[in-house]
Amino acid sequence: MRAYIGLGSNLGEREATLREALTRMNELDGVAVVAVSTFRETDPVGNVEQPGFVNGVAEIETSLGPRDLLDRLLEVERSLGRDRSRAERWGPRTVDLDLLLYGDETVREAGLEIPHPRLAERAFVLEPLVELDPGLRLPDGRALRDLYPPGARMSACPTSTSSTNTRRSSSCG
Repeated sequence: MRAYIGLGSNLGEREATLREALTRMNELDGVAVVAVSTFRETDPVGNVEQPGFVNGVAEIETSLGPRDLLDRLLEVERSLGRDRSRAERWGPRTVDLDLLLYGDETVREAGLEIPHPRLAERAFVLEPLVELDPGLRLPDGRALRDLYPPGARMSACPTSTSSTNTRRSSSCG
């Protein structure tokens, strides 16, 4: 199954943390990172009194179901120092891995909502999703490129090659 994972970090070595998260995701049984968008410098949402973020999106192929995939992503977050139980909502974080889309499935369970409930409101995931797949649609048929505000641009970090199993990567501080 093709799925898309939102990547974010605003503490420590942001890009290095995201690269390590990608490496750890790729090492999970049943997960292969296929492509990674350009990383982008973005402003915080919610609590704006915190450092800026580096965000991107990973396209993966997975044999895991949505709940198992989410559980593995949360394990990767914990292994990189994130403690969601003590973290402020929309506060600073070493790493944030969000399951944005899982094929064309819609899931509504306790602790798991796919598509991600705020996906259509967040340029920092819409832009990299459209970068990876300009024809990508939500399960309800809406094209993501139509949700992204015309003329809106985010600050993309300079691109460079990576040793990981990815099509594209970038370099942000």
